[in-house]
Amino acid sequence: MQVNLKNDDSARETLSLIRKSLKSDNYSEIEEIKNGIEAQKDVLKQMLYNPDAKARKNAALLMGDLQMSEMAQLIFDVYLKEEKRFVKSSYLDALANMDIEKLIPDIVDCKLKIESEDINDSNRKHIQEELRSINKILIKYQGIEKHTARTKGVNVEVLLLTNRLHREIVKRQIEGMAETEGVEVQIHPLGVIVKTDNVQKLLKIRTFKTMYFPVHVHTGNFVDNDPRKAAKQIWESDMYDILTNMHTAAGTFYYRIDYKSDSEFSRKLASELDQISEGTLINSPSEYEIEIKLIPNKEGRFFCCMKLNTISDNRFRYRKNAISTSIQPSTAALIVKLSEGYLKEDAQIIDPFCGVGTMLIERDKLKPAREIYATDIFGDAIRLGRENAKEADVRINFIHRDFFDFKHDYKFDEIITNFPVRGKKSKEEQDRLYRRFFDKARQILADEAVIILYTNEAGFVKKQLRLNTDYKLVQETCMIKKTGFYLFVIKYYA
Repeated sequence: MQVNLKNDDSARETLSLIRKSLKSDNYSEIEEIKNGIEAQKDVLKQMLYNPDAKARKNAALLMGDLQMSEMAQLIFDVYLKEEKRFVKSSYLDALANMDIEKLIPDIVDCKLKIESEDINDSNRKHIQEELRSINKILIKYQGIEKHTARTKGVNVEVLLLTNRLHREIVKRQIEGMAETEGVEVQIHPLGVIVKTDNVQKLLKIRTFKTMYFPVHVHTGNFVDNDPRKAAKQIWESDMYDILTNMHTAAGTFYYRIDYKSDSEFSRKLASELDQISEGTLINSPSEYEIEIKLIPNKEGRFFCCMKLNTISDNRFRYRKNAISTSIQPSTAALIVKLSEGYLKEDAQIIDPFCGVGTMLIERDKLKPAREIYATDIFGDAIRLGRENAKEADVRINFIHRDFFDFKHDYKFDEIITNFPVRGKKSKEEQDRLYRRFFDKARQILADEAVIILYTNEAGFVKKQLRLNTDYKLVQETCMIKKTGFYLFVIKYYA
């Protein structure tokens, strides 16, 4: 593309076209554009004074796209003089892509000035955009102030997000912990609610997914689906009290909104929350300590809770690696817990389709095994699994081999596996895979050995149980009703 800059009525369209071309994958064309702009730099400077506000905006953004740091002072000066409010945040967005460390004190002054302005319906949107752009710059250069969490001695209500079919498992585990006096536990539609003064102790339980802190608003615990109303309800809730109680210091908390279904709603809510909190809460999607999670109900409103990333959850820290088919660690821990009555210590165990080893690691965490073997045809999974096992301090013999070609000198006490999903296989191919699995299992299992099988193909499992009378189903547990995932515990009698 040949660059021909003219500071006239067509400037807006010309600049827009150039910016669009810079996003192409054509490296030679991009270099040609850069060289052309470099040769016409003086014309580009003059475009910052074009009578058309959108031309000024596009000129600044183009300088930002090209990271023209030598233009930073000029752009900042133009930003200060700009009379059209809707353009001002674009100058800041351009500066965010440049080296502007010397300008940071001046930008801090601008922020203080903006925050002192009176907000009304006519300027609200543009002031919020300007503050958001300034905060992005300041976070880049100043980082965020890290808070230290207090996990003991603070009375707090916690929501443990769990598998909804097995909330009682988590409830019983909490009730069975030592020193539970004063701890209140009850079932919640999303998991288990716990009132405690020892959050750290809850992190010893491996069968829940995530720990959240419910936000109690004055409208029946649900916030509105209008972003401005929702922001007001959240800010007037007990959220900031929870944050200050759970940390050794107050001050500014940086957060992100966790609601992926409507990015526009999340953006508007964050802008309103930033504004109404007057800088006490700052939206920072790339660097944050707090996640404000919104869970919609049937009426279109939201249950609101917080995840505090200041609290270290090290339960699954070993899981450095995963692949697309990897099972969630909390699900693996739940499967093992549900099968606990059939497990024995010092068992000899194998996972035929081991992936990155999550099932085996969680099995060993509950009841240590004597020997653990893992096979998989996917070499990368074996490599990643070895790294996970080392991190977990669990000794696993990973073998890059097809399970059906695997041979061993002694019999195994247990097979535990997350069975491969069908994917692109036909029904007949999957049926054959299950038949081969049960045939092979017979060759490597000791008498009264156990198979712990997690699958969404219950029909194929039950077919093999009908055909093979040396296998006996001793436990069948629905794990996820919608997708048909089940846990089967099967005993083998040689």
